[in-house]
Amino acid sequence: MATGPRYKVPFRRRRDNRTDYYIRKKLLTSGELRAVVRRSSKNISIQFAKFGMGGDLVVTSASSKELKALGWGHACSNIPAAYLTGYLAGKKAVAAGIEYAVLDIGMQTPAKGAVLFATVAGMTAAGLEVPHGEGVLPAEERLKGGHMAEDISADMDKVVAAINGDRPKTAEKKTAGAKAKKKEAE
Repeated sequence: MATGPRYKVPFRRRRDNRTDYYIRKKLLTSGELRAVVRRSSKNISIQFAKFGMGGDLVVTSASSKELKALGWGHACSNIPAAYLTGYLAGKKAVAAGIEYAVLDIGMQTPAKGAVLFATVAGMTAAGLEVPHGEGVLPAEERLKGGHMAEDISADMDKVVAAINGDRPKTAEKKTAGAKAKKKEAE
């Protein structure tokens, strides 16, 4: 590390490669709501945050962990899971009255057709306006899991139906039977 009277030590979060303050300042001064997308090795999380003097305020959020409860039985860090997480986050944002958000990927490397942009495809499919170039989105075949196992496409349709609130008829029969049993028990 350099020493001397003219050397300026960078902020700790910049030294740790966690925050690019130049880009963060541009995002915050825009005054727009941010769609913060973060990816780990096993999960994807999306938060809709707005700037506050005490810290960013999260309006709503979604995580790929929530897909398990909706019937998703595959990995939560691939492109189809990213699309579904973006779709879920977009539906939650629209329900919260959000119509427009700017993508914030932080220090993650943007790559054409990557998982980060699969989330954008899901958010726009849910009815949220997120500015992006059409060339960066993954191909429709990859969004539907065509490059993976055969059953992913059917599972995606089930999860999208669950997010939209449409239940399969078998699930309705099970819940109706459970309600009847509960009523008899009382």
